Amino acid sequence: MAEENSSIEKLAEMIKDHQHIVFFGGAGVSTESAIPDFRGKNGLYYQKVSEKWSPEEMLSHHFYREHPDLFFTMYKKMAETISHAKPNAAHRALAELEKMGKLSGVVTQNIDGLHQKAGSRNVVELHGSTLHNTCEKCRKRYDLPEFISRSNPVPHCDCGGIIKPDIVLYEESLDINAIDDAVWLIRGADMLIIGGTSLAVYPAAGFINEFSGDALVIINRDATSKDNAADLVFRDNIGEVLGNTVRILRGAVSYTHLTLPTTPYV
Repeated sequence: MAEENSSIEKLAEMIKDHQHIVFFGGAGVSTESAIPDFRGKNGLYYQKVSEKWSPEEMLSHHFYREHPDLFFTMYKKMAETISHAKPNAAHRALAELEKMGKLSGVVTQNIDGLHQKAGSRNVVELHGSTLHNTCEKCRKRYDLPEFISRSNPVPHCDCGGIIKPDIVLYEESLDINAIDDAVWLIRGADMLIIGGTSLAVYPAAGFINEFSGDALVIINRDATSKDNAADLVFRDNIGEVLGNTVRILRGAVSYTHLTLPTTPYV
């Protein structure tokens, strides 16, 4: 416990000493909000959902085209889970770090929109968001509740077109604007915090190679390819690490905004 407290105090000092911090996160950030991750020990990719297809294949572009009924049946369940999820301590801590003027932005591989719900303003969603859906024919936009209500199982627009989730499926390219925004943020960072990601999803994970700052922190349950290069490595709960760090920083850092999160971290 003493060693853990010492590491958190060191993290707080590092944050105080840096002005352009970026957080790069993955599915592990949202597991504390009851959203399953993908590659963890109990993740989605290790669950058998069909005799013929893996969850990974069912989230591919070709599966979406070839088996729309099965795709949307599975996707609707995932979207409904996300629609009920609430930001956890990690999301709220990152939002507060932004209000302190310390965090320049969040680059996330998640599609749940929980960073924005917690109050973060500068969020780059590399893989899109379940909160937005677009008709492939007329380009009309639908929010998540409307999308879910039209999924029976394939959601159709009033014009007759299929409403496709604004997420990046396997075999699809990342949005060029999201790529540019992520690279710009990471290149400009003097400190990078990586949390809740195996760093196994490319090309997204490759963007951290653009970082040239002097402080790298990893918060992840399992080992990553960047652990040896990190100044600090935590194998702990992300919400606890970031929440406890923010508690230390309160009063030591000036806020750029007056509105603070009212939800407690615990």
